[in-house]
Amino acid sequence: MSNILPKKCPSCENDLIVKSLECTNCGTTVNGTYNLPILSMLNMEEQSFVLKFVKYSGSLKQMAKEMKLSYPTVRNILNDIISKIESMDENDDEV
Repeated sequence: MSNILPKKCPSCENDLIVKSLECTNCGTTVNGTYNLPILSMLNMEEQSFVLKFVKYSGSLKQMAKEMKLSYPTVRNILNDIISKIESMDENDDEV
């Protein structure tokens, strides 16, 4: 089982940031304050949907067939994810 990158503080539920990155080959460490990429801020179900969307070259019809859902349902899921990404992107611009 792989570890999943935490997005929220376990104590106060605030967003987490990245403070350092380390090279597994030479041990070089880069320190700073970095926001997590927007796609990593999506929950696992949303990330899975985005990966399927790319895998099926954006074909919602093919995704609906694969997911055994109606086309409008798949379209609504995509619209919800788009809204969430736009909201996070707007929040990023404010910083």
